[in-house]
Amino acid sequence: MRITLGAAGVALITVGLFLLLPLPGLWGVVVGFAGAIALHDVVIGPLVLLAGLLVARLPDRAVVRGALITMGALVLITVPVLLRPGPPPNPTLLAQPYGLNLLICLVAVAVVAVVLVLVRRRR
Repeated sequence: MRITLGAAGVALITVGLFLLLPLPGLWGVVVGFAGAIALHDVVIGPLVLLAGLLVARLPDRAVVRGALITMGALVLITVPVLLRPGPPPNPTLLAQPYGLNLLICLVAVAVVAVVLVLVRRRR
């Protein structure tokens, strides 16, 4: 069964590569992936490690870590939309105030974390 699934996976990867190779913008994709890996290793990884060390001695560290992970994911998802140069190609595509929406979501996550900490301390 494993050999069959492995062979099917290799076949699908091969088909995907053959479909992807003729693209003229392939080099941009490769550079983007390399940049994402470098960003993770140089910036995001050390920041997460530092946050984990700072939170390690808190009594409700699980809630705080969960909130920080959720907030970090929200920021990472929203940053490309916020930092996009120029107007969107389709004016109806990005018609929302993403900065304000991000702030509302971050505040909501923080409020939920505070409520969870307070409920845990009352028990």
